[in-house]
Amino acid sequence: MKPFVLNVALAAIAMSCASSTASRAAWEPVRPVEFIVPAGTGGGADQMARTIQGIVTKHNLMKQPLVVINKAGGAGGEGFLDVKTSSGNPHKIIITLSNLFTTPLATGIPFNWKDLTPVAMLALDEFVLWVNAEKPYATVKDYVDAAKKAPAGTFKMGGTGSKQEDQIITVGLEKAIEAKFTYIPYKGGGEVAVQLVGNHVDSTVNNPIEAVAQWRGGKLRPLCVFDAQPMAYDEPIADGKAWKDIPTCKSQGLAMEYLMLRGIFMSPRATKDQIEYYVELFKKVRATPEWQDFMKSGAFNTTFLTGADYAKWIETEEKRHQDLMKEAGFLASGN
Repeated sequence: MKPFVLNVALAAIAMSCASSTASRAAWEPVRPVEFIVPAGTGGGADQMARTIQGIVTKHNLMKQPLVVINKAGGAGGEGFLDVKTSSGNPHKIIITLSNLFTTPLATGIPFNWKDLTPVAMLALDEFVLWVNAEKPYATVKDYVDAAKKAPAGTFKMGGTGSKQEDQIITVGLEKAIEAKFTYIPYKGGGEVAVQLVGNHVDSTVNNPIEAVAQWRGGKLRPLCVFDAQPMAYDEPIADGKAWKDIPTCKSQGLAMEYLMLRGIFMSPRATKDQIEYYVELFKKVRATPEWQDFMKSGAFNTTFLTGADYAKWIETEEKRHQDLMKEAGFLASGN
């Protein structure tokens, strides 16, 4: 073959390979994407998923629709198993909270986070101790004194699900102040806030976004945040107070810290280019003003992780949850 002809042939092969590589890198959904929420409507995970759905639609970040589907059965197990059994289906993603760990540990369902494909940590969610604004509890001390004086089991704590994040924190509170609560589980954080407004429970440990509307409306009062440091947001929310003005529970004598994952996973056997598509999608979502406003309104910790860093964080949290739940007596037989 003459040199010129050889060069043309090699160039054609190179162009073909480049085209093939570009095609693989340019994977995108070809049908609607199911966005599974392993929790009820109105809660923090549901609100985040629907905010993302709205941002994606408004800014045309996907050619295909993103369809939010709530599957709260079995403390979210229904949602996790649905995605687990959809191996090789890149048109199904799930937003996870800490029930990624607590549900299999508490129920023994055949599921582990390694059954899914990690995509990205979107944020970490705070937990706040809330009381009804009509109650005389102005400080954590007021609350603790009332809980201690109440007959055992008459002080009610409302939360989301049984043996999940809210109840883990409740058990930690019981041990910290040597008092006994009656824990009442509800289907979602929105319902929990409504129950507290109606004085059907004495307190909750809802996420900021699940109770911010009731705080603005003067119905609820935040007493402390279960984090090592105060939240960073300084915009006034109610009564001239901002999220940063809520003291840490630890500084008030409650030695309990807890942050919750808000992350994205895919079905098993996702390919590199499929994972990259969703990573880039969520980077675009995070860059929008709507997302920034959402982070501020919910007082989120905005940590973003992908790849090996995300997987390492998940492994550490799985071990921590196993220890917390063992201490609380929440582990299912065999865990």
